Amino acid sequence: MTLLLALAAVPAFCCTSVIISGKVRADGKPVMYKHRDTGHKTNDIKWFQGEKYSFIGLVNTDGPLKPEVWAGTNSAGFSIMNTATYDLKDDDVPAEKMDREGYLMYRALEVCATVEDFEHFLDTLSKPMGVEANFGVIDAKGGAVYYEVDNWRIRARYDVNEEEKGYRVVTNFTWQGREADHKGVDRYEKASRLLEETCIPISEWDHDFLINKISRSGAPILRPITTAAIVFEGGTMWASLGFPDKNPYRPYTEKGMRL
Repeated sequence: MTLLLALAAVPAFCCTSVIISGKVRADGKPVMYKHRDTGHKTNDIKWFQGEKYSFIGLVNTDGPLKPEVWAGTNSAGFSIMNTATYDLKDDDVPAEKMDREGYLMYRALEVCATVEDFEHFLDTLSKPMGVEANFGVIDAKGGAVYYEVDNWRIRARYDVNEEEKGYRVVTNFTWQGREADHKGVDRYEKASRLLEETCIPISEWDHDFLINKISRSGAPILRPITTAAIVFEGGTMWASLGFPDKNPYRPYTEKGMRL
């Protein structure tokens, strides 16, 4: 019983992420990375025909396929991911109406083409949104932004194109939230250190670099609940499905086919 209680106390949705500005890369295009940790052990890449745009997304396949994705890119070149947070919620919205980040991202991929579209999308959604998360977004125009979002509004916006280092690392806490409820600080510190200490020029940081450097770096980033590593790079979504310690990564286009 003690072991079960201890496991239940560990957040099941904890991810490590990075966005790199296109301004510091050789091809001028932003790159977005997500290392996914979740209780859903089986993940896959699926193609969807949305209301306005078609898109591909990372989905849970250990149950009925729902209208939700946990990272994805669409035919307009808009890509989105999230990391869970636990330090923003300060309302009485019940638990059964929360954890709707996957639904929100599915809908965003259907209708958004730019970071500005996404901001308008969040502003016009009915409230409460049922989310408590960091959302990372990049687009075909070079937009690259992290948003801290709660049930009611965007709490903070961080334009990665304005970052002095040229990139931003995000795990499971926000800079606007309660420090006592921060999660993933150890993973944030390790990922930041790995990037700061590398001898590889930032202009060459791509899917190969990010998956090998971060997702395969061992604990605390690589954990028993790790299920995928995803990188969005120049219109291609690279995915290592399953435990990425040794799994190969494969490219997918918006059409949902491996290259």
